[in-house]
Amino acid sequence: MAVRLLKEVNGAPDAQIGTHLRRAYLNELTLDFDCTDKYIQGTILLKYPPSKLGTGQSILKLVLQAHATDQSATAAATINTFIFGKLVEMCTDTIHQGDSVIFVGFTVDKSPTAEKDGRHRCQLELSEEVGTMIYVYGKSSSVEGVAEQITESRSTAVRQKYTYTPLNQLKSGSIVNVYGVVKFFKPPYRTKGTDYCSTVTLVDPSGGKLTCMLFSGSPDTLPKIFKVGDIVRFHRLKIQEFNKEVQGVTSPGFSTLTFDGILGASLTPRTTSKRYCFTDEDKKMVDMLRNWAVTSSVVSEPTIQLLSVQPMQYFDLTCQLVAKADVDGASVLLKVWDGTKCSYPSWRVFVEGSALEGDEAFIHKLCNLTVDILVYDNHTLETKCLKPGMFLRIYNLHAKCGLRTPADVQCLEFYLHGGNSYGRGIRVLPDESYDVTELKKHLDSVDLQQYQDLEGISLLEWDNTLTGPLSQDKVCLNVLDRCQQESATVVTSHHHLNSVPLSTVVKEKAPQKYRIRAKMKSYEPQKLYQSIKLYCPRCHALQDIPSDEDLETALKKSMDGRHSTDFHNSSWYWTASWNTEPPDHREIVIHFVKKEEIQENSGKTLILIERVNLVELRRLSEKFGGIIPVKSCDQLSLGDLCIPFFIQGRHWHYGCKNCSILQNVNHIPSLNQEELLEPSAIAGVLGIQPLQYAFLMKFTLEDESAVLEAYLWDEAEKFLRMPASDVIADHALQEKLQTLMRMLSPPGRNIEDRPWLECCIKSYCIEEGGNRKVCYQVFDTIIAEDDC
Repeated sequence: MAVRLLKEVNGAPDAQIGTHLRRAYLNELTLDFDCTDKYIQGTILLKYPPSKLGTGQSILKLVLQAHATDQSATAAATINTFIFGKLVEMCTDTIHQGDSVIFVGFTVDKSPTAEKDGRHRCQLELSEEVGTMIYVYGKSSSVEGVAEQITESRSTAVRQKYTYTPLNQLKSGSIVNVYGVVKFFKPPYRTKGTDYCSTVTLVDPSGGKLTCMLFSGSPDTLPKIFKVGDIVRFHRLKIQEFNKEVQGVTSPGFSTLTFDGILGASLTPRTTSKRYCFTDEDKKMVDMLRNWAVTSSVVSEPTIQLLSVQPMQYFDLTCQLVAKADVDGASVLLKVWDGTKCSYPSWRVFVEGSALEGDEAFIHKLCNLTVDILVYDNHTLETKCLKPGMFLRIYNLHAKCGLRTPADVQCLEFYLHGGNSYGRGIRVLPDESYDVTELKKHLDSVDLQQYQDLEGISLLEWDNTLTGPLSQDKVCLNVLDRCQQESATVVTSHHHLNSVPLSTVVKEKAPQKYRIRAKMKSYEPQKLYQSIKLYCPRCHALQDIPSDEDLETALKKSMDGRHSTDFHNSSWYWTASWNTEPPDHREIVIHFVKKEEIQENSGKTLILIERVNLVELRRLSEKFGGIIPVKSCDQLSLGDLCIPFFIQGRHWHYGCKNCSILQNVNHIPSLNQEELLEPSAIAGVLGIQPLQYAFLMKFTLEDESAVLEAYLWDEAEKFLRMPASDVIADHALQEKLQTLMRMLSPPGRNIEDRPWLECCIKSYCIEEGGNRKVCYQVFDTIIAEDDC
């Protein structure tokens, strides 16, 4: 029985819940908390009406409060709790506000609303799938007759049958369960905030394709995908629209299973949950997808052995770590082998023997089979937990042409460059995985003796011949230089111009156009979100995006003055209102623009909103398709243009105060149904000149001859290969922008160790304080495709 009613005797339940269980307190809960054999106890502070997800699955939200005497009785002594599936029906009429409860069998996930509601940063999730038991206890007078109802409800309950949606039938706004084959993925990486993100692209026999952006506070709770071709099962995946394509994101209760895509491999999943449901139908689905992936050749496996590596190739490598060492404070050396010998000589990175972490005898024994990999930037953090002997998969490894041996043979250098493009990263493979099992068999079969006495000079001996000052310089240059001699940017025009030193640029009169080759000494602003401005294409005014404090002040000001109810309900909208709790005690008013099926699909509904604060505005923007903030005094009208005139999810649209001639909101009914959620159409009828999001950065460039400051402005989106309007609303693009700038100007590196930038620069004059000033701007230049 999943729900039990207990009587309370002297403040305690009259039945034992199991002596093997240990009580967990709210202040103990983290994303990696082990929920096995634990229970949570507290009081129901709030209970919300039950609802349904897009899949039809029932969901019930509760707020659990810790008892005042608990260890967890702190500022975050309440926690959001979600109940899924059959349990909802059993709990709806059984659990009430004020009841004391005990939860056994639960999972912990990140609460997306913690900053807004001030509750615990985690949330509890309960379902039959994780084996939940709920104990409800109160005074004896409250339990008579209800126990029989629960017993009867439980006896007729059956295990929930999950429905899986083909990828070609996904619709925005729904929450679904899906199976798919991994076509592309990025291992979990840290965003600019505290979250981790993993990108996964799925395909299936329906011909559909779905890209998922999965966020979590811990990398351990994201899908454990190791390679292209893996099979995944996602439960409670939210589908939304981005750039006119459907996209999957996590939602409350999200869970995942991952299976190896190899035919005949184990059906034991890699899972983020301690308990999960896996039926015979699931086994058939995994087998079907494995066969389909092989026969349809939809997945091209990029993993190859060292034996097959060619110069300038990018590939995934499954290997064993033999040794590692810090090289120069900015890179880490990994010595690895996969049981095959690279067809080309590979460069040996010079490090002191004492710096190597690993078995010295084993390192020497494998010296002709290992290759040296230099790991840079964000990936150096991933290497801190690596230990010699671990099995790894290294993604998007670069085999670059290096110096030639004394016999004029091409030498290969192996680099794992910074950033997360193309799924670049490192993952530790579990010993029980199929690939590790096969690799172990191969490594055990290698005859190491045949590699001990190679014909001619060995690579180790060749390295040891480089003992003179000149050779040492070459080694150090090669370690630090990697791809810096190649340009991180390329020019898109003016190829007929020869590169000139910066000293020539600063000496000549403006206006001129130049082609230069320099390195980025620094850039401004360092806080990259400040590089995105609001720009008016009509009057060319440039302004900062209003801060949260500015918006809160403007919204509060719009509440001042007389509020009229004369404008509640009209021929083209209907009105709803409610009062907030004291001490604020104000009336919030929403005007719903009339259209078909308004109540069935709020995600396509336009509303006009009055008397809200910033937190409330953000919450509403997540629910409704479009929001226009207004105020009502003598008439219903737009508020201050410090506030966005139109809000669509994370896209907030501002208007120019100088160029806008505000019109009455009663012009909105002139829009047709398709235009009601179009920002340009809304701006047109309201007389607003929309502001555009635009980048503005200042680069300090340096070469051997001079230093020069140049602005990135008119062609910034072209240079960065991303629109500012998308970056401001997308965490993944914000992370990509940060990665790009760190690539152009790596923190902690000397100028000699930074990449070259090939740019077109134009000079021009401006008036400043009555004086003419020469400025410089980057143009006709883009960041190179990630080939470095």
